[in-house]
Amino acid sequence: MSMTGTSCPPKEINDPSITKPADWVEEKEIPDPEDKKPEGYDDIPKEIPDPYAKKPEDWDAELDGEWEAPTIPNPEYKGEWHPKLIPNPAYKGPWVHPQIPNPDYHHDAHIYAYDHEYVAFEIWQVKSGTIFDHILVTDSLEEAEAFATGHFAQQQKAEKAMYDKQEEEKQEKEKAEREAEKQNLEEEEKKEDDDDDEEEEEGKGHTHDEL
Repeated sequence: MSMTGTSCPPKEINDPSITKPADWVEEKEIPDPEDKKPEGYDDIPKEIPDPYAKKPEDWDAELDGEWEAPTIPNPEYKGEWHPKLIPNPAYKGPWVHPQIPNPDYHHDAHIYAYDHEYVAFEIWQVKSGTIFDHILVTDSLEEAEAFATGHFAQQQKAEKAMYDKQEEEKQEKEKAEREAEKQNLEEEEKKEDDDDDEEEEEGKGHTHDEL
């Protein structure tokens, strides 16, 4: 493939005579100077002895030493304290480097002129189901508009109808699956309740026989 033009430098460049001011503030938030650490905050341990741990029956203090309960994370521990953040009154927003016209820029009317009968595309698709077809290559604005409002519009309408139908079928299937799962759960709960009632009746029967 041959290309009649060459790559163009940018129209504008950063002004080399300007640099970001040393006192420019870009921090949106700062620690609240009025916020104080609660009293006793640092006294809360990170771990505590497990209250449910029990010393093994075969623990020998002479051989194993004094028994200590294993530790577990303390649910009262809140981590290292940091003051809350507040909006920074000195915040100036992101600094944008001023631009100036690029002296090396030159307009090339043929930069995108290709001498070839084929065109290639590299497609990165982030969502499945995207359709990429019916490529129109023309230098006629009228022809492009006619294609967009004619064949392309009809095809797009048909594709949307098919997509909507598939989505509707998908939602109906998911709804049916949820209802079936709900019914199964209700049947299991009913069965458990019936089993509990039978066990209760059997218990009453044994008491009556003993009397």
